[in-house]
Amino acid sequence: MPRNQKIVAALFVMAFAALVLPIVKAQTAAPDAAKVIKAAADAMGMPRTGGPGGALLPEVDVINRMEFWGSGTVPAGNGAAAKGDYHVALGYNPPAMRVEVARTNPDAHTIETVRDTYAWNESQIGAGLEPGRGTATPVANAVKARLLQLWILPYGVVKAAYAAGDQTKLSTENGANVLTFPLSGELAGITLKATLDAKNFVTKVETQTDNPALSNLMRTAEYSDYADHGDILTDIKSPGHITIKRGGNTVLDVQIKKWDANNPYLVFPVPQNVRNAAGQESSKVAEK
Repeated sequence: MPRNQKIVAALFVMAFAALVLPIVKAQTAAPDAAKVIKAAADAMGMPRTGGPGGALLPEVDVINRMEFWGSGTVPAGNGAAAKGDYHVALGYNPPAMRVEVARTNPDAHTIETVRDTYAWNESQIGAGLEPGRGTATPVANAVKARLLQLWILPYGVVKAAYAAGDQTKLSTENGANVLTFPLSGELAGITLKATLDAKNFVTKVETQTDNPALSNLMRTAEYSDYADHGDILTDIKSPGHITIKRGGNTVLDVQIKKWDANNPYLVFPVPQNVRNAAGQESSKVAEK
C-alpha cells in the first residue's frame, strides 16, 4: 500500500475509534465478565467490522445513534403516569437524549432534552436555536435523571459495562448472569445491576446507590420481546416492550412500534440561553 494510503487508513482507524468510545477509557474487564459483556453485545448485534476498501478493522461498537417510537403508559410529571405516545432520539457520543411525550389524558405534549451536563425543555424540536423558533427552558437539576435514562437502556448497559473495565463484576442469580458496575461522570455514585437471559439479552436493569442524595435516581427497568424493529432490517435487536418503575410505581410501560438503530442523523445542539444558565449556576456554586 502506498505511504499516503497507509496514512489515510491509519487516520481513519483513529477517528473511528474515537467515535465509538463514548464514555471513558477503562481497563480491561475481568475475563469472565468481558465474555458476558461481549455476548450481550453480540446478542443485540452491536459489534460491526469493516473499513475503507474492504479493510478489516477491529470489532467495535458502532451503534451510537438511535430513534424509537412507542405507546402505552408514559410519564406525566412528579412520578405520575398517563396514556400516550413516546418518541425518543438518542446518541452516546456525545451522550444525549430527547424524549417527546404526547399524553392523551390529560392532553399534553412535552419535549425533554439532555446533552452532556445540560438539560432543558423544548416547546418544539430545535427550540431556542434561532430567534422566534420556540422556547428552550433550562432545567439544570434534571441532568442526572435524564442521563440515567440513556445508560439504563440495553445498549447503554453494554457501553457502560465496557467502560467500567475491571470494576465490572459478574455473578449469577437464579441461574442468570448478572453484571454489576459503577457509572461515572455526572452519574458517579450510581451502580447498575443488569440481568441477562439465556439468550444474553439484557432483561432487567436496577440502579443502586449508597448516597442518600441520589436516592431519587433509583429505577428498575425491564426489557422483553427483542427483535429487529427497524423499517430497514439490520440485524440489530431492540426490545419491543419497555417497563420502568420508580419506587415501585410504574412510570413507563410502552410497546415499541418502530426502532431505528441504523445510526440515523440526529443532533442535539445546546441553545445558548441553556449554556448561559448553566454557567451562571456554576458561578453561584463556586461563590459558596
